[in-house]
Amino acid sequence: MEDNENIQFQLTDELIKQVELFIEEQNDKELHKLLDEYHYADIAEILDELMLEEAVYVIKLLDSDTTSDILMEMDEDNREKVLKNLSAKEIAEEVEELDTDDAADIISELSEERQLAVIAQIEDEEHKAEITELLAYDEDTAGGLMAKELVKVYETWTVAGCMRRIRGQAEEVTRVHSIYVVNKEERLIGRLSLKDLIVAKSEQKIADLVKVNVDYVNVHDDVEEVARVMAKYDLEAIPVVDENKMLLGRITIDDIVDVLKEEADKDYQMAAGITGDVEADDSILELTRARLPWLFLGLIGGIGAFLIMEGFEGLFTGKAVILFFFTPLIAAMAGNVGVQSSAIIVQGLANDDVRGSVNSRLIKEMLLAALNGVILAIFLFLFVWAFKGELYTALAISVSLVAVIIVAGLIGTFVPLFLNKRGIDPAIATGPFITTSNDILGILLYFWIAKMILGI
Repeated sequence: MEDNENIQFQLTDELIKQVELFIEEQNDKELHKLLDEYHYADIAEILDELMLEEAVYVIKLLDSDTTSDILMEMDEDNREKVLKNLSAKEIAEEVEELDTDDAADIISELSEERQLAVIAQIEDEEHKAEITELLAYDEDTAGGLMAKELVKVYETWTVAGCMRRIRGQAEEVTRVHSIYVVNKEERLIGRLSLKDLIVAKSEQKIADLVKVNVDYVNVHDDVEEVARVMAKYDLEAIPVVDENKMLLGRITIDDIVDVLKEEADKDYQMAAGITGDVEADDSILELTRARLPWLFLGLIGGIGAFLIMEGFEGLFTGKAVILFFFTPLIAAMAGNVGVQSSAIIVQGLANDDVRGSVNSRLIKEMLLAALNGVILAIFLFLFVWAFKGELYTALAISVSLVAVIIVAGLIGTFVPLFLNKRGIDPAIATGPFITTSNDILGILLYFWIAKMILGI
């Protein structure tokens, strides 16, 4: 298949029906002709909309050098279903066309028994050994993310000898971001610029051209740490080494983009009160299991708010009954401020932008919350006073609002910092956890301050 950059892909019902018609008629020639017009990522989008049997038909029809890339671009759940309908030999033919990191990703989605069967069918012994090595690493580490394909030269080589040898290596690498230089023990000592290599004299030694200040990550580093290093230093690729600095592989920016997307999706779900990796198409049982824990927390919080309000039942009489009608406002403001504060901290922690002591952060947030609270409280005071004409009631509600906003801001700042220190994902703090806790504390503060000011 040839990539055609002039075609603007648009997935339409007409296109899907056309593909389905060619499959139904088993018109392989026209189906080939049609799909050859599109990029493999576009074909993957088409297959995601087809019935399973139709998607499998297309995968078996096209060449492995095309379908291997299509499989990588397909929706993960759909790919899993397609792989179940392919034999071990057919899957082996697909992964042999992929880089080692992508091949390992595909195989890791299979059962242990199927993994062994597929690996046994891979004919390229070197490719097989490298995939097996990658499968041994945890998927959330640099080792689980790296590819074995890279361009490596020895410091003792001359430029002329280096040029001859890297041509063969470069054929196995999709994109040559850097040339890595190692010593005779295979330890990474630096990298080599393509520009420096091209302009250098043929008899020069690589050791004279190598740039020794090279960023690298350990094979056991967490993928989030890898993403942080690559983002900080604006790297397109980074070498991976072991404890002895032996060069093992490299990680490229496209893999990091996938990691960042997955982390963003996970954090968004956690912030919304959804635990576990779920999607809209998952079963009702799976979705319920992911949502119910946080909904239950919200229920407990609601019961707590009810018990607090019942304890202040004496306030809901006479002129003070107006306090009851402002309860939703106080609870909502507490929840909103808490989520805003925690979201900023979580984002800063993710980007490694949060520095300084916890106390300085809390003081800054307290001042910010106080400023916002006073501005909002002045508006609320004028509204209640004008609407009801009761000075002390307006004062009680507005002072309570300032106190609630300050406390909510402090909680929203402290909780994610505390969770991060304990090695817990701070994104969990931006969801129902913060909202519920601030609702309860907000209502408690509201009625307590109102009771004090009104002398009830």
